[in-house]
Amino acid sequence: MAKFLFILGKDDNEAATRCFQFARIAHSKGHHVNLFFIDEGVLWADTTRDLGQKTVTGDCPGDYLPYLVQEEVKIGICTPCATNRKMDDARFFPNMQLDGAPHLIDLAAESRVFNF
Repeated sequence: MAKFLFILGKDDNEAATRCFQFARIAHSKGHHVNLFFIDEGVLWADTTRDLGQKTVTGDCPGDYLPYLVQEEVKIGICTPCATNRKMDDARFFPNMQLDGAPHLIDLAAESRVFNF
């Protein structure tokens, strides 16, 4: 199966919904999936965030992210991006951890990359 890397760099409900949806589909088809949140995308790591805001198509991040958490799909959170936004990793979902650019580059080198 293929390796996919989904990068979320926006604090945008529609971008996050599509990122999580495509990651879920790829994972459910048996592909190896990683996600990485950078820039404003790190704000989606917060477990207290409302995931129920609907997109134009009627779905929402909460339709897909719980699957990724339950299936323990690895999600890297850019350390300087989170630190400079005063994000507390104690509020991250359990499948998320602080990570850095060197690992992101390694993941990208061996994966098909989708940017959101």
